[in-house]
Order: sequence, then C-alpha cells, then structure tokens
Amino acid sequence: MTELEADLLLSGELTIRGRITTASNATFVCDATPPGDDAGGPSAGCVYKPVRGEQPLWDFPDGTLAGRERASYLLCDALGWGMVPTTVLRDGPYGPGIVQRWIDTTDETPELVDVFAVDAVPAGYLPIFAAQDGRGNDVLLAHADDPRLRRMAVLDLVLNNPDRKGGHVLPGTDGRLYGVDHGICLHADPKLRTVLWGWAGRDIEPSLLVDLAGLAEKVGRPGPLAEELDELLTIAEVEALLGRLQDLQDHPVMPHPGHGRMIPWPPF
Repeated sequence: MTELEADLLLSGELTIRGRITTASNATFVCDATPPGDDAGGPSAGCVYKPVRGEQPLWDFPDGTLAGRERASYLLCDALGWGMVPTTVLRDGPYGPGIVQRWIDTTDETPELVDVFAVDAVPAGYLPIFAAQDGRGNDVLLAHADDPRLRRMAVLDLVLNNPDRKGGHVLPGTDGRLYGVDHGICLHADPKLRTVLWGWAGRDIEPSLLVDLAGLAEKVGRPGPLAEELDELLTIAEVEALLGRLQDLQDHPVMPHPGHGRMIPWPPF
C-alpha cells in the first residue's frame, strides 16, 4: 500500500458506496478521498465498520470489536506477515470505527477453502470434516496445503481467533493472502474456532517461531506497540496474548481441536 493510500485511510473523506448486508455488524464499502477533492482525484477503497453498528455479544464488552480489529492488524504488522489489511481507528459518517483497506481478490479455482464432493477433493488439499449437503450427498470441507494459509493458521493461534471462516480468507490480486474480520479476537479465554485444522499435530516452522519470539518481546516491553495494545485491550487480554506466544515457543506444534465446536458456523 502506498503512503498516499495510507494517509487517505487515516484522514480522507469517506464516501459510502454500499453496505455488505451479509455481515453480522454494520459494514460499509467506501472510497476515501482527500477532503474536498473533486471527482476523479486520488482515492482508496476501504471498508468502514462503525462502533455504533456492532451487535452486542454476551462474552465481549460492548463497543470493543473495532479495537480488536485494530489490535489484530498491529500484531500481524509487527510480525511482518502482512496478512491483515491496513486497519485504522478513526471517525466516519456514522461515528468512530475502523477503516480497513479494501482487498481486490482473484477468482482462484479451486477455492483455497471449500466444500467438495468426497471424490472431487483437489490433490494436495487437507480434509477437515465430512458432512452431507442439503441433498444428502457426502461432502468434505477441505483447504489447500498452502504455506500462506498455514501461516494464517499460526496467526489465528496468536489472535485466539474464534471466527476464521472460509469467507474471511482473501487471495489478493497482488498474490498475497489476506485475512479479515478479526473483531472477536484476543479474548483472554481460549476460543479458537477455525476451518484451518489441516496441520493439526504438525510442527510450526522455525522461521515462524523466530517471528513469534520477536513479537513477544515487542508486546512485553515498553514501546509503541505495547502502549497501543494497552489502550485497545484489557490487562488480562494482553497477559493471555503473551501466554499464548510463550506456549507456542514451549510447544511449537499446531494444536488439535479441543472439545466443543471446532469451526465457526456457518463455515463461510
């Protein structure tokens, strides 16, 4: 992302182009342009989620989802992984919220995460669970054995992400893989739910562990990242984050699903 686009996300004038009606919380597609800019000037496509449009949740304090989106971006950015689109907290047409860079996606076939007939799972895909579709046909939820996707699965361990759906995985036209919708991440209690269980029981790559150790150092000592996280999360949530990072160093293996619901529902 260019410096101009970053500036527009942070301080540009937001013009709403439409609403994503399938989202659980109020989510608007916008253009960010320089204040007072005439049509045809520079712009940056973005998503705007106002705090006032957040649906109440029993296990998260009201009005905190935007801060969790920002914190998730900061952590991924500190890792150097670039998997969460640039996300800022700012005012907008419906009040304060997050503004996140819009990601143009490719039409990859097959999808990186999808439901397939049992005899049509692409080679190299990892099965997650078997089910039946609405017509009673046997199907498998599976995802690609893709190193970008595997790194995203590790990121979800760090973020304690209970909502990694297939539709939250975006293959960008720039060749990078992005993850979105992190509003219910970073709870102090274990809540991991994901469609990316294909590497359960496998070792985490040493290079990723080096990145995770560097992140723990940044979170655990005074500095810009720690200071902003303290504004966005509770003390217990930051301590839990540090605990997860330490656990990954002590036991660098992708976990198996625990008891209860293993994937978010619906999975897309």
